[in-house]
Amino acid sequence: MKGNSKNNLVLPIAASFASKAVQEKLDKLGIINEFDLVLHLPLRYEDETHLCPISNVLEGKTVQVEGVIIHSEVMYRPRRQLVCQVEDGSGILFIRFLNFYSSLIKTYSVGARVRLLGEARLGFFGTEMVHPKCHIVREGMPLPDALTPVYPTTAGLSQAVIRKLVRRALIGDNRVSNLSETLPNKTLKRYRLNSFKDSVMFLHQPPSNASAHLLQERTHPAWCRIKFDELLAQQLSMRLHYQQRRSHSAPALPGRNELTKALLESLSFSLTSAQRKTFSEISRNLSEAHPMQRLLQGDVGSGKTVVAALAALQAIENGYQVAIMAPTEILAEQHYQKFSHWFAPLFDSLGITIAWLSGSQKRKHRQTALSDIAEGNAMLTIGTHALFQEHVEFNKLGLAIIDEQHRFGVHQRLALSMKSTKAGMVPHQLMMSATPIPRTLSMSYYADLDVSVIDKLPPGRTQVVTKLFADTRRDEVIVRIREACCVGKQVYWVCPLIEESEVLQLKTALETYETLSLTFSDFKVGLLHGRLSSQEKLSVMELFKQGDIQLLVATTVVEVGMDVPNASLMVIEHAERMGLSQLHQLRGRIGRGIEASVCILLYQRPLSEIACKRLQIIFEHTDGFEIARQDLRLRGPGEFFGVRQSGIPMLRFADPERDETLLNDARCVAEEVLRDYPELAQRHLQRWLGEKRKYLRA
Repeated sequence: MKGNSKNNLVLPIAASFASKAVQEKLDKLGIINEFDLVLHLPLRYEDETHLCPISNVLEGKTVQVEGVIIHSEVMYRPRRQLVCQVEDGSGILFIRFLNFYSSLIKTYSVGARVRLLGEARLGFFGTEMVHPKCHIVREGMPLPDALTPVYPTTAGLSQAVIRKLVRRALIGDNRVSNLSETLPNKTLKRYRLNSFKDSVMFLHQPPSNASAHLLQERTHPAWCRIKFDELLAQQLSMRLHYQQRRSHSAPALPGRNELTKALLESLSFSLTSAQRKTFSEISRNLSEAHPMQRLLQGDVGSGKTVVAALAALQAIENGYQVAIMAPTEILAEQHYQKFSHWFAPLFDSLGITIAWLSGSQKRKHRQTALSDIAEGNAMLTIGTHALFQEHVEFNKLGLAIIDEQHRFGVHQRLALSMKSTKAGMVPHQLMMSATPIPRTLSMSYYADLDVSVIDKLPPGRTQVVTKLFADTRRDEVIVRIREACCVGKQVYWVCPLIEESEVLQLKTALETYETLSLTFSDFKVGLLHGRLSSQEKLSVMELFKQGDIQLLVATTVVEVGMDVPNASLMVIEHAERMGLSQLHQLRGRIGRGIEASVCILLYQRPLSEIACKRLQIIFEHTDGFEIARQDLRLRGPGEFFGVRQSGIPMLRFADPERDETLLNDARCVAEEVLRDYPELAQRHLQRWLGEKRKYLRA
């Protein structure tokens, strides 16, 4: 950003400000410039603003005391330690140092006046502190008038150094630019926001009477201002991405109601109202001359695939190619079979082909597919990551459909969207996810996307009953499997690993397959895992679909893409090791027919606290959106289904779930600031995102 130092909000750290060695450590903390120091906010605070008489010290409380050492001794039982007695006129306190240098013995000798901060507890000799924060002081030395900040740090970078650097950024020559205001006055007044300068200064140096609770919970008005600014930067970035995308050109693909109508008439079922609504939204976007970037989300089994099929046909009936990319061969193969079944009757008379691309297919078949795609004979191409490789050239790509979009990195999605060969044109993009996105996450991290939600399951889907079984009840599970197979039903047994791991000590798919094959010698047991060849996987899947395999032992490769209505029982081994999204996806493989279905979660004790919470949530809830909301609470947005790989700067201070009110306000302000105060908007983005603001979502 051009301008003098007063207008430049992001100033590099001068060599005189921090040595090269210190700068290297600051880099590890993400501190590149002076303003990064301003936003390097404390994790917590220590109260060194007042002293507590030793006689008033309570066990379990962290307090500060001051007194004179009246006895100092190195003891060797039960281990080497330095033990001192400190007296302040009201009582005596023992301090113990278990790890210390010899110089400390001299420093903490009899007669030294010390100021101690630590947690008091009852020890062998009486009230004591172990390894307290300790300073040598002179009598009458004044106490600090502000709470002492404790900052995030890294090895070799002391709190004292960080405090010194932060203070220089706050009061140094560049303080004007570091603490300048980037919000309009009327916004500050309307939302009752503190000034940026006052908020930052308060958080780095809270007065002694500041509310410890509000600071700890990050609900103090100063914290609210910082979180609001961060959310506003995110919203501004998302809106700019949205505006920039709409400035690009894309082929207008209006609904001609030819192939789409033919497909709807050929289906054995009718679309739900939710499916009709979402297709209407997508169809309207496709008809516009700027690129659609829409996220289609819905719970497991909600019918996203048929909506995507209709979108594909709308593009094809306008003479444009469609690419469908899935993260696994199993899911891509399922799409290929389903789309071929639906589209073949429509395409045969038109001479249109469907191409299949995967990394494992034979060279001859691959070359044929590449040729059909490049020449435009294949109007629909389905595949895995192989779709965005350099040698794949489309003749006239109009729509890219990405299933399970969160499993792809941003560069992979971008590479596919760049496959359009028409100058100045970019294809429309439809992303699908069966991992429902909580509303607050959608409002923040997906604010630049148009979102369609299928919020209603097709009729006839049965509710899956979830049961929790400890590993010790394995014999009962075996009985249930036998009962199901005896009446003609099919069963999944899901294992988390292929090979034995001495660290995790989990049952493996191979071991389980061998054991269950012996246990159920009168039934056909199959094995499916990621290390099988593509042809072997397809063969096993087909045998299971046809009912020739009654019990399928598999790894989590069956998480998506498997649709076997006759499978009504699933056993998930070591469920305590899996995430909520994965458990919900796996459970969604059953309940696809008319029979009641049961999912048994086998777990092994002892359970961690978070594992207990996950199992309780999946046991109590079947609605994917509620499970996703609970998952967000447990893990936070950073880890929620790979948000980190989306390329969007992560929120450091704000939490969309907890700070929903601030998020709503930031959304409103973003529109207003972009419209009425574009210069302030750019300064705000430069301050918070720096070069990251140039990022455009793929």
